[in-house]
Amino acid sequence: MKRDIALARKLAQAASPNVLAQKNNLRVIDNVKWASEQINKTSCLAGLGAVVTGASSGIGRAIALALSRHGVQLCVVGRDPSTLAETVKAVRQFSNVTSFQIDLTIQDNFQPLFRHLEGVGRLDILIHSAGVICQNPMERARIEDFDLQYTTNVRVPYMMTQRLLPLLAAARGQIVFINSSAGLFVKRPEVGQYGATKHALKAIADSLREEVNPKGIRVLTVYLGRTATPMQEALYRQEKKVYRPDRLLQPEDVASVVVQALMLPPTAEVTDISIRPMLKT
Repeated sequence: MKRDIALARKLAQAASPNVLAQKNNLRVIDNVKWASEQINKTSCLAGLGAVVTGASSGIGRAIALALSRHGVQLCVVGRDPSTLAETVKAVRQFSNVTSFQIDLTIQDNFQPLFRHLEGVGRLDILIHSAGVICQNPMERARIEDFDLQYTTNVRVPYMMTQRLLPLLAAARGQIVFINSSAGLFVKRPEVGQYGATKHALKAIADSLREEVNPKGIRVLTVYLGRTATPMQEALYRQEKKVYRPDRLLQPEDVASVVVQALMLPPTAEVTDISIRPMLKT
């Protein structure tokens, strides 16, 4: 992200102000916008097609917006129609976008997305960013919460990847799983259910990588520490802690790392990335 901004500034500085005469009035074209358009055209991701789940807010929205600035054609998936519409409005400034309002717990809801992608006939990038967390020690945890986390955090990414694998293989595409540090280790008693689903997601990604690497598909897992998202804010309220988003990872930090990994040449693959807040609390 920082590299993109720096490049945009250089392009803007290098460009002389464009002036158009229209109805005897002079109109100065925004050089920063002009520079962003140049980045879109020159990015190695320009023109590719991507699906981003969890795009209504937080990390998913940040990733979708970052990809749009590189000219990626997007399908964004989210549950909340109003916040999903906000994502679409932001993304549409830079690239084409199609939105799908989907409750991930209902499998039939995915059919419009699958039909659309199969009609397009191409998918280059699949990013699984949707996730839920329910915290409670085992003695008080509800099995219904475990089922919800399993469906959202494990079954849906597995099912979507399996269904879309032929398109990804044809494009020699890339798959990104947004995981959690709980997918590597669990040090708190109330995250047993959540940690189990995130360990399962790690196993899916690791096994999938062995399966699809020979087909030219790259698989990346990103393990995140606490990130300033609406879900994290809700967790802080539940834990009765003061929410200080400035002390946490930012969604844009995650998006920047993901985009840079996607832009690697096809001779290299980053398999796992762990990101933590710089300030440890």
